[in-house]
Amino acid sequence: MSDPFTTMGVEPKFDLDLDKLAERHRDLSRALHPDRYAGAPAAERRLALGRAIEVNDAFRVLKDPVRRAEALLRRAGVPVGETAEPKPSQALLMDMMEQREELADARRAKDLPAVQKLAASIRDRERAVLERLGRALEAEGSALPQALPHLGELRYLRRFLDEVSAIEEDLAP
Repeated sequence: MSDPFTTMGVEPKFDLDLDKLAERHRDLSRALHPDRYAGAPAAERRLALGRAIEVNDAFRVLKDPVRRAEALLRRAGVPVGETAEPKPSQALLMDMMEQREELADARRAKDLPAVQKLAASIRDRERAVLERLGRALEAEGSALPQALPHLGELRYLRRFLDEVSAIEEDLAP
């Protein structure tokens, strides 16, 4: 995959203005819309379509903080992906296991307020991790790998919140 920051024409940084990113995406999508190339030669239409697909893929990457962090680390030559990163701490694993057990208990009891309380707690934690991740990604060179534990923790929190969303849908009146 090409560099999403280059594809979107935005500065490579973690703290992106998502509204401006969406605006940039709309502008590029409008410029690359197939209707604009209806009378163009087939090769030009294919090129525009390929570029539109790249823009859409880049937008999806950049609006997701996990994927955006991975893209920044890749740009810096830091290997990313759960198999390339350090193992999560035992404390994180134990905490997430306990949180999942509480969530499972709340689900079994069909206790939507308990599910929402757990979700709020994890969302607060997610905000704190995003801040730490952003600060770590502002570092340069050899300090960048220090972002990896934060990225790993964010992945765990995101999975938990995805599970919460599914439970909330199931329990919604």
